[in-house]
Amino acid sequence: GHNNGFIGRHFFGLKQIPDELNSFDYSFFLYQWAFAIAAAGITSGSIAERTQFTAYLVYSIFLTGFVYPVVSHWLWSIDGWLSATNPNLLFGSGAIDFAGSGVVHMVGGIAGLWGAFIEGPRMGRFDADGQPQRLKGHSATLVVLGSFLLWFGWYGFNPGSFLVILASPYDAFKGNWSGVGRTAVTTTIAGSTAALTTLFGKRIIGGHWNVLDVCNGLLGGFAAITAGCSVVDPWASIICGFVSAWVLIGLNILAEKLKFDDPLEAAQLHGGCGAWGLIFTGLFANENYV
Repeated sequence: GHNNGFIGRHFFGLKQIPDELNSFDYSFFLYQWAFAIAAAGITSGSIAERTQFTAYLVYSIFLTGFVYPVVSHWLWSIDGWLSATNPNLLFGSGAIDFAGSGVVHMVGGIAGLWGAFIEGPRMGRFDADGQPQRLKGHSATLVVLGSFLLWFGWYGFNPGSFLVILASPYDAFKGNWSGVGRTAVTTTIAGSTAALTTLFGKRIIGGHWNVLDVCNGLLGGFAAITAGCSVVDPWASIICGFVSAWVLIGLNILAEKLKFDDPLEAAQLHGGCGAWGLIFTGLFANENYV
């Protein structure tokens, strides 16, 4: 809605949405619905193995119905108090979050952080002395398959966040062919860099190779680049992926020291790397693409 920096007021329950031939409001609603359930799904990894279905159902309704719409309005509405498109920019710049490092990943990650903190660790995750214990997993093959499916889906998540395609060479938010391609490239480079950095970083720290760490590193790079994928140069995405890998590694070490149990590292991955993505965008955004 207009003139409200905190929450939108128009089109509640799909009421009075324009139905002109060229209107994209219904498709935009469907796209935002997909983002909302992605944020809710992130939290399921943090609270896995110790949450009742009814509790998760209630949480999902609350997050998708009340939390996500408010946060997305802050950053993606022209009236949002954090939005980079607001005429009255916060601190003269606002915050750019092109495809959801903050709106989707941080929201899901922070919700997962609180969920895992409230529920406590799984039985057997820490011994009597507080030392972390490795719990047997299930199928590394399925983890890798799922990671590749997410990788493929990210090309809809990031390049798909362009609303329309125009001929303008630099108008990144409205969309152009070069911008869409560059967004796919920065996404790929950041994720790949993060995966390789995690692979060798964990080898140096832990003394062994672990494909599961590589998968999480890959997704951490994707979560981080999501905010600035359309407004940074490809070389900058290398920095984004490299730092996001160490953010994930560092937060996982901290989580073990604090006896924080997140089976899928969702809070660290989406929350931590998503936060880094917002900071990274402010540091490396190219003015020509903003």
